Amino acid sequence: MANSPAGNSSASPPSPRLRPKLMSFDVYGTLISVREGSYRAFQSILDDAMASHVDVKAFWEHWEYRNVTHYWEPYRRYREICELSLAETFAQFAVDGDPRLIDRYFEAFPGFQLYPDVAPTLDRLAARHRLALVSNVDDDLLAATPLGRAFDLICTAERARGYKPDGTLFRYLLAHAGVTVDEILHSGQSQFTDMVGGKPLGLTIAWINRRGIVLDAAVPKPDFILDDVAGLLSLVE
Repeated sequence: MANSPAGNSSASPPSPRLRPKLMSFDVYGTLISVREGSYRAFQSILDDAMASHVDVKAFWEHWEYRNVTHYWEPYRRYREICELSLAETFAQFAVDGDPRLIDRYFEAFPGFQLYPDVAPTLDRLAARHRLALVSNVDDDLLAATPLGRAFDLICTAERARGYKPDGTLFRYLLAHAGVTVDEILHSGQSQFTDMVGGKPLGLTIAWINRRGIVLDAAVPKPDFILDDVAGLLSLVE
């Protein structure tokens, strides 16, 4: 699947290579291993709520689903959305828990880790391209995340006062990129935020499908499907 145009998993990389002036990246799930990095925090939340029997991965996925749903609503901070989604997920799983326990998740951010392919890939890309981050997150949580390098442009939901799915955060990217939309290559893992929000605005998008999931039929198709960010090198070098 790596390095293949969307809809054709056996094709060779396109030629000539893409020549983006700016390469933007989703953070959590694309650069940072957020699921694995936060399961321990969510298990602690379930333990304190006397719900150790609940599958932490299923609980996490429903909580994230609720987060994405709230991204479409009038802007509120990511921290507030996460707490609201936790309350809703407690209810979904019939757990009597305190949604303020979401602080366990926020406390986990400094311990998150980059996927192994990320640092060497970004080092190579940075030699020829400007790099940007586009993340549905608050500034303080992004600052607490150990990304290991500086980026040329930072786009967060807090700065844009909105999130990816309705295009608000991507419009912020386009307004601050200093290049045209066809000079940007965006990479992200979330079909329901990166593709849904970015493709209608004309962005070229590489779907970083690390988990090998199926593209939802209702989601705009990405331009490329890659197993990891290292696959970007064959597109632009």
